[in-house]
Amino acid sequence: MLELIHLRKEFETVTPLKDVNAVINRGDVISVIGPSGTGKSTLLRCMNLIDPPTDGKIIFDGEEITAPGYDASMARRRIGMVFQSFNLFGHLTVIENIMFSPVETLGTGRQEAYDNALRLLKQVGLADRALSYPDELSGGQKQRVAIARALAMDPEVILFDEPTSALDPSLVGEVEAVIRDLAMSGKTMLIVTHDMRFSRSICNRVFFMDEGVIYDDDVPEVIFDDPRKEKTRRFIHQLKVLEMLIESDTYDFLGDGADIDRYCRKNQLSPRHANRIRSAIEELVKQILLPQLSSPKVSVVVEYSEKEDRTTITVKYNGPAFDPNDTKNDIALAMLKNAVGSISYERINEGDYSNRVVMELSLY
Repeated sequence: MLELIHLRKEFETVTPLKDVNAVINRGDVISVIGPSGTGKSTLLRCMNLIDPPTDGKIIFDGEEITAPGYDASMARRRIGMVFQSFNLFGHLTVIENIMFSPVETLGTGRQEAYDNALRLLKQVGLADRALSYPDELSGGQKQRVAIARALAMDPEVILFDEPTSALDPSLVGEVEAVIRDLAMSGKTMLIVTHDMRFSRSICNRVFFMDEGVIYDDDVPEVIFDDPRKEKTRRFIHQLKVLEMLIESDTYDFLGDGADIDRYCRKNQLSPRHANRIRSAIEELVKQILLPQLSSPKVSVVVEYSEKEDRTTITVKYNGPAFDPNDTKNDIALAMLKNAVGSISYERINEGDYSNRVVMELSLY
């Protein structure tokens, strides 16, 4: 149905989309998730041609809608969009807002547009507010009107840009119910959202965006329960990450200690927890591993999970198989075990790395 080919969007000071590629099938309900500033909203605006892409193509049922000279209004008739800020006309009544585009853009007769608008208002549960003005509505009601207005053009695809983010939490459910009904009707939709619960409940696919690309594209069961890609896993599990690369036995562990302190302060971890992280890294890497490695290459990744209140330290290193539990440095091993709750070792084959140790620290 829709194919995105090497989409790129550049502004004067930033490039939110770098190389977006995807195929969207008819009837797909796709949640678009990812950190703030990774191009999610820009992707929808490019697809609707509000902000045409700088480079790349969008193919809709075999027709390139990004081709030079293509009438963007034709694309917007087929690809509707619902904004987080509603964008209703304040001087028009609710029903006039819904009638406006069919009458002005499609040339639909006013009676036909009125009848259809009233039907859509019933569909979103607002038939009794047809003659109200937007400033007389709650945020949830405004968003439901915005959805009805998008549906009035009978689009084949609807794009939702964080449709509940501007709402009071008590009003979110009424908008989600309308979107859920649309999903069950078979309407093709892309929904940018930060609500993982809603995303999981409604979609059949998930796009995880990061740094201007669709980094991961999978079914919700994989994305939310068993993410296979590292950045997806970190995002879903709300992991805060600190990384180090040690390639010399003269490495600046004191400097890393300062980085660990800053990392812990930023994530509201106690000074005691920072000391345990620092001790674990120094005892394992400095006292146990480096004396074993003639040309060391050691990767250290500290991951703190807000969701699970747990810190994991993963250390990968080169060289022959070596389990730190077999070290002859009994004092360092005792101090290491005193700092962490568990230590596991395995032999791996990951590029430069042939050994991996995973250490778990609880917050208590």
